[in-house]
Amino acid sequence: MSFYGIAGLFISSYLWCTISWNVGSGYDRFDRKEGIMCIFRWGFPGINRRIFLRFFLKDIQSIRMEVKEGIFPRRVLYMEIRGQGTISLTRTDENLTPREIEQKAAELAYFLRVPIEVF
Repeated sequence: MSFYGIAGLFISSYLWCTISWNVGSGYDRFDRKEGIMCIFRWGFPGINRRIFLRFFLKDIQSIRMEVKEGIFPRRVLYMEIRGQGTISLTRTDENLTPREIEQKAAELAYFLRVPIEVF
């Protein structure tokens, strides 16, 4: 029993630190004038605490929606970038309805002038 209690303390302290450090939060900025997209996220404390990615808007191939229904539904919005792969745009704790994620994807695809892929 003491093993599970100690393991529980370590897991809960990890989760509380993640919440207090705001890991994973940040913003996405799309600048059509300069043709640049910036993604900023906070990571764990250390050398790589700030995650800052920059891409040209012309390198964005498509907006990808992944929708899985069932007991644990998963609706995620990705951006596919030439030569870089895919980057998630939605938070893991964000429970969007199918209508909301579809609207979000349509607005972003219209702004960037790229197609939408659904998986």
